[in-house]
Amino acid sequence: IHPIVPQQGSLGASGDLAPLAHLALALAGEGEAMYQGRRMPAAQALSQAGISPLSLQEKEGLALINGTQVMTAVGALAYLEAEQLAYDSEWIAALTIEALYGIVDAFDARIHAARGFSEQAEVAERLRRYLAGSQLTTRQGERRVQDAYSIRCLPQVHGASLRALRYVKETIEIEMNAATDNPLIFADGTVLSGGNFHGQPVAIAMDLLKIAVAELANISERRIERLVNPQLSEGLPPFLSPQPGLQSGAMIMQYVAASLVSENKTLAHPASVDSIPSSANQEDHVSMGTTAARHAYMIVQNARKVLAIELICALQAVEARGIERMAPSTRQFYHKARRIVSSITADRVFSDDIEAVAAWLSERANHHFLRDEAKA
Repeated sequence: IHPIVPQQGSLGASGDLAPLAHLALALAGEGEAMYQGRRMPAAQALSQAGISPLSLQEKEGLALINGTQVMTAVGALAYLEAEQLAYDSEWIAALTIEALYGIVDAFDARIHAARGFSEQAEVAERLRRYLAGSQLTTRQGERRVQDAYSIRCLPQVHGASLRALRYVKETIEIEMNAATDNPLIFADGTVLSGGNFHGQPVAIAMDLLKIAVAELANISERRIERLVNPQLSEGLPPFLSPQPGLQSGAMIMQYVAASLVSENKTLAHPASVDSIPSSANQEDHVSMGTTAARHAYMIVQNARKVLAIELICALQAVEARGIERMAPSTRQFYHKARRIVSSITADRVFSDDIEAVAAWLSERANHHFLRDEAKA
């Protein structure tokens, strides 16, 4: 039995009062719930399942609503999908690097050791591994001295996002194991009023997650532009079109990516810096952590579609360069992705392709597929 819980309505302090109240209603046989695929009154769902409504005792009603469970749960889901998306963004970028004759010197371990951020060094190491044996990558001075930042600074940007995500993970794990209602009753019988219901730690973590994932999408969109722009793509067909001038190719997909990253920028505005007093000004500072968590989850979904577009474009671009010249690892990724989306031979409804690739990446997040590969 799954209670129907509104997404909106929590201030993220005094607990997630409104949404948790809807969750607790179902236990008492009130409100609505989903049961066996149908939406119905919670009392009906309990009756069909043979469960008696709960009769609440002292403090139980307060304990059910006076905590940060909603923002923490949504935040945990957003984090898990974001972490996998960060790993996926690396191998997708590796295909783009090959398609643009990227310079691998920028990923030399000595550069990243000199900076000192372990996540940055890890990203560079994985890129070196993915691109090992490629006949499409270049060395500095062969075609040009340096790549654009969206290629050259991949370890720095992606590594910074990974570093932020690890802070988010630590925060969520602490909160998932925390007592966040009020008052707290201790084993010796002491009753203490405090403020563990205040969601500020989760709110700040979720705002950080929003920025970290939005940046993965931002830099991905810039790589998409380099793939489709004939002035930047090192000789690829304009807009990766099979018939430039007659067919649009990937042109509108870049528009979609630009729209999504623009939307992410509005969603990434920190919710934790806002506060509206409530409860006759007794609750005069609140976290808005649930808003932050909801927006974080939305940004992850948008970012996944941007990366899906980059993958579609990169697949088309490496075909033009020659699949046989790809690195063994990226060639494997190419063939896996081609099971999901076919080559662009003529204009078609590309929204179907974007949705299919995004769904595939989402499924990979659920199975943590590439996470184990990336750490192997």
